[in-house]
Amino acid sequence: MRFETSPAPHLAPANSVTRMMAQVLLALVPALLAWVWFFGWGIVFNILIATAVALAAESAMLSARGKPLRPHLLDLSAVVTAVLIAMCLPPLTPWWITATGVGFAIIFAKHLYGGLGYNPFNPAMAGYVVILISFPVEMTQWLPPRQIAGEDFPGALAQLYAILTGDLPGEATVDAISQATPLDVMKTELGMARTMAEITADPRFGDMGGYGWEWIGNGILVGGLWLLYARVIRWQIPVAVLAGVLIPATLFHFTDPGAFPSPAFHLFSGATLLCAFFIATDPVSASTTRTGRLIYGFGIGVLIYVIRTWGGYPDAVAFAVLLMNMAVPLIDRYTRPRSYGH
Repeated sequence: MRFETSPAPHLAPANSVTRMMAQVLLALVPALLAWVWFFGWGIVFNILIATAVALAAESAMLSARGKPLRPHLLDLSAVVTAVLIAMCLPPLTPWWITATGVGFAIIFAKHLYGGLGYNPFNPAMAGYVVILISFPVEMTQWLPPRQIAGEDFPGALAQLYAILTGDLPGEATVDAISQATPLDVMKTELGMARTMAEITADPRFGDMGGYGWEWIGNGILVGGLWLLYARVIRWQIPVAVLAGVLIPATLFHFTDPGAFPSPAFHLFSGATLLCAFFIATDPVSASTTRTGRLIYGFGIGVLIYVIRTWGGYPDAVAFAVLLMNMAVPLIDRYTRPRSYGH
């Protein structure tokens, strides 16, 4: 009789990459629902395109490296990367731009470094930065919320047409209906010496952040808190990222409320909350020590605020994450816990 043997460990772990990635995707559902409600179905089409490209690129690279397809495709890591990139894109982003960002993330930022577990940079942010720099015009063509646009808001089929062709059907154009994000508006108007009271009187601003954006932020917050409760992520990085943004935002706002946005605006506009709970917490490219996670997260938060306030990119999340990814080896080196007995 022949007995099958397998190497250790012989007990299945309580958690797995697939389970963790599935929980991350599930936690993004509240934000996705809010996104569809305010900005339409473009985000769903972008996610489908990004996921298809990610799985195709993952399959091609696994085959080229002689790796088995099934276990790596089913770990959902490529899907999470695709969804995070899609959630950072304008709803009407042409499909070839989405494909470029996702392809770069999977092929160059992930597999050329050895695949999952070896990439020093966050793949989603690396792919996003490539298309942000390569397609600056298309990356600023954001739709206004449907509640503000009214009858001019494109429906699901019109958004799909724009994604596939690069423009809307009929006489309407993407340029005609698109507008700047609240972060862009805030930065531009402050540069024109307008006060906070004048800027926030614009209907594109809500109670705390951009109209619609603050509800997407609430959805991300709900999903992020659930990830903490389920112990999918640890508290150090989210708390440190939020502290890194809110502490300088609070200090500057109280120093000059007319020239610096409130901390709530920084929290509920742009990708601050998405970064804190879903991007910066990437277990591969983030710091691995307890103290290191606090330093890493706080550095990201401070860089977000600095680049937003004085830099050329209003959101700054991707650049902040990639800069701190470069610092992770040094952070881990000097924050290693002391071994027992030493």
